[in-house]
Amino acid sequence: MVQVCLNGPRGAADGAAVPLTPGSMAQAAAEAVAAGATDIHVHPKTPCGRDSLSPRVVAATLEAIRARVSVPVGVTTGAWAEPDPAARLARVRGWTVLPDHASVNWHEPGAEEIAAALIDLGVGVEAGIWSGTDATARFAVSPLGPKVLRVLAEVTDTQAAETSARTLLTELGRAHGRPVLLHGEDAGAWPVLRLAGRLGLATRVGLEDTLALPDGRRAVSNAQLVTEGLAQYRWAKRSS
Repeated sequence: MVQVCLNGPRGAADGAAVPLTPGSMAQAAAEAVAAGATDIHVHPKTPCGRDSLSPRVVAATLEAIRARVSVPVGVTTGAWAEPDPAARLARVRGWTVLPDHASVNWHEPGAEEIAAALIDLGVGVEAGIWSGTDATARFAVSPLGPKVLRVLAEVTDTQAAETSARTLLTELGRAHGRPVLLHGEDAGAWPVLRLAGRLGLATRVGLEDTLALPDGRRAVSNAQLVTEGLAQYRWAKRSS
């Protein structure tokens, strides 16, 4: 599985290629799926470009994307979109249009409550386990671990990304038997994607994780990143 991460917390300053409106997200999603993406991760945005968990904003984003594609669509529940855990939980419980899945960063306050609420709603949980945090330890003892859709092994180290990725995978161990999606960010995005290919793990690519192609050129679209990501993944898998 190669998931496309359309925008992340990026904004207008990151370039016109980053989709910030429901319409542009839907267009980017359609192009990425045509390029080979089989799953979508998106950050719904307010009109001013800020990440939002508002039921209205989430509904508009999901409806626009689903009008263009038929693959699963997931959203963030990142604390930066709503710092107060109680308010974040209320936002999620108030969603009127549900995503297929939602990422929950396990190191953030209130993560278990958010995950439990999503499971109660019938929404798949992507357990975000960030390198350099205590998320692995928390997830290892979580009673919700066996119930998540998959684990997002998220490598935040951009200097020694492959080494950090291998360390994170070792710390995760069996990950409650759940599938693992491995990815990096910025300068670490491509080395970690190739490692995922060699290990046969799911991965993701898109403008949330990197604005650049492997050769350093600026990416012009999520679709271009997906095309290159699939090529890199398949090459790494054949070379393993």
